[in-house]
Amino acid sequence: MLAGTAGIVPGSYNPFMAPPLDVCIRGAGIVGRTLALLLARERLRVGLVDTTAVRTGDASDVRAYALNGASRELLELLRAWPEAQHTTPVTAMQVHGDDGGEVTFDAAAQGANALAWIVDVGALQARLAEALRYQPLVELLDAPRAAALTVVCEGRASATRAEFGVPFDFTSYPQRAIAARIHCEKPHGGVARQWFAGGEILAFLPLGGAPGGNSAAVVWSVREERAAGLLELGAQEFSAQLELASHHALGKLLLDSERASWPLQLARAGRWCGPGWALAGDAAHTVHPLAGQGLNLGLADARELARVLHEREYWRGVGDEKLLRRYERSRKADVLAMGAATDGLQQLFAQPAEPWTLLRNWGMKGFDRSGPLKQWVARQAMGRQ
Repeated sequence: MLAGTAGIVPGSYNPFMAPPLDVCIRGAGIVGRTLALLLARERLRVGLVDTTAVRTGDASDVRAYALNGASRELLELLRAWPEAQHTTPVTAMQVHGDDGGEVTFDAAAQGANALAWIVDVGALQARLAEALRYQPLVELLDAPRAAALTVVCEGRASATRAEFGVPFDFTSYPQRAIAARIHCEKPHGGVARQWFAGGEILAFLPLGGAPGGNSAAVVWSVREERAAGLLELGAQEFSAQLELASHHALGKLLLDSERASWPLQLARAGRWCGPGWALAGDAAHTVHPLAGQGLNLGLADARELARVLHEREYWRGVGDEKLLRRYERSRKADVLAMGAATDGLQQLFAQPAEPWTLLRNWGMKGFDRSGPLKQWVARQAMGRQ
């Protein structure tokens, strides 16, 4: 027994006990870390449950996120925006249909320097971990602790969500995402490119921090039955398949990383909150990655939950269910709209019949010339509400 602990009465103040938590966040991914930093700014004592072996981010992670202006402002506020070489501005976007349809977006037309920024996952995780090191009100935990409010940020496979008895309704797409990094013969020019063809969606996201870069992140949503064969191909053969699918837009391609893969689904939790608990990020919702909005939605969850807690009445606790309902109502509309939009596009391009091919490519051409509608969609994607 430690000296001085004898005679402590159960239930009395114990100087050796950990201080009580206001909020316990289960899940230390990007959304969980961001929320922890936001709540610490509100002078709340936060426990962040991190069961991963490496807490500073994995430099070998081949994924990259497209973050909009609202997400960038949030991360800059927390001093967690990565260095320039890890955040590549997207100055234009080209979306190609399967029969001549095309939609282009240009940052200059929106009066902006960038439509979005392509951010390395590992670099962002590392910056968030560094910010947490200097935040004394956030305690890293190996296991959950009691708190007035538990926020679940464990991702779509959350065990805690199931413990709370929350139904998670999901629709599995007949597709699997393949992510990798490539080196391109031609500079990407700061342009994000996307091709819809044969029910599959290929995206090249510019990397390297500048328009003159020759690296890109690949996200390829392929038919489930084709995914295993593509993953088994050698680097040369896989690169050749990418060249064909991208119509040689960036010339000769060279696979520059391992490949990652995961199943795709549209999902939404039946409830986002209850007495003393709330869900955020992929634990509450997932959408198809074709619009690159998944993490933007999760970061918006963190920002809105922090705002609701900041503006609560002085007599409400952070776990008050009526308070948490404000957060749920505020976020559900945006998430439902994005889910419907991405699902609709996926379903539209999954139809192989000729009338659908003509209709969708005619629609793309009309949308590209639509003026105000196209401007509004661009502003929404950029986080300009």
